[in-house]
Amino acid sequence: MGFEPPQRLVRTLGERYGETTAAEWLGQLPGIAGEAVARRELEVERVIAPGGRSGLVLLVRRSDGSPATLKIVPPFAAPSPERAALAHWKGWGAVELLDAGGDDGALLLERLHPEVSLRSLPEAKSLLEAAGTVRRLWVDPPGDHGFETVAERTAREAAALRTNADDTLAPLVSAALAARDELCASASEIRLLHGAFGQGKVLAGDRAPWLAVGPEPLVGERAYDLARLVRDRVEDLVAASSGASSARRRVNRLADSLDLDRERVRGWTLFRAVESGVRTLRAGRRQSGELLLEFAGWL
Repeated sequence: MGFEPPQRLVRTLGERYGETTAAEWLGQLPGIAGEAVARRELEVERVIAPGGRSGLVLLVRRSDGSPATLKIVPPFAAPSPERAALAHWKGWGAVELLDAGGDDGALLLERLHPEVSLRSLPEAKSLLEAAGTVRRLWVDPPGDHGFETVAERTAREAAALRTNADDTLAPLVSAALAARDELCASASEIRLLHGAFGQGKVLAGDRAPWLAVGPEPLVGERAYDLARLVRDRVEDLVAASSGASSARRRVNRLADSLDLDRERVRGWTLFRAVESGVRTLRAGRRQSGELLLEFAGWL
């Protein structure tokens, strides 16, 4: 069968790693996917669409007929940290890694229900389930881990943000950078974090009701991991007349439910929303970028 990459994957890889780099790997993808499937003696059912943003995701069956999922990640998207984090979690709160080995950028994972995420639930219920799921992921990292730190990842993002050329965004960018600097200077907590946690990253499963997928793991303070969850369904927040107050209440509710400092959750939410908004604008997706920046302005 063909291994046609979904458009969301094509767009995201191009934005993150450059059109040339992404196009070169995508051109080789049919061969890469075919080899990964053959090496594991898998039968492919279908490509999941819209799928993930970091790799091609296939529904497969193993040689014994059991269902599984194969995720094929390009080398420049660093699949090793995701593999290491999933191996460390051992299925606790996250999708289970079925093969610990493999150096081809492919991850064989347990089969979840890709069409059912926390986004399918009403908002209050989805946030409750999300909080319960992410809490399970916040464990001590392995002693010999090679995960990036929150300070390291956000330092690169902050450097790019400082090159923002739009004067109208200068006050918001300055506030975000100041929040990041203060948070990093006063951070003391080291936990293994999902890194990209949100409602869309939590899927229904059979082994457990809800399990996290698609980590971009790093280590640092837990408040960082709530930033994307706070802004979930941002389009609904912006459309509502009470959007600003609802956003602030969401920060407080999530912080309180997980025993975290409200100001640290607010600060990381501000920095990550501004960083994402400016990056999205640069990629030419103006509507999405403006939504994120309007949301950030409420914080």
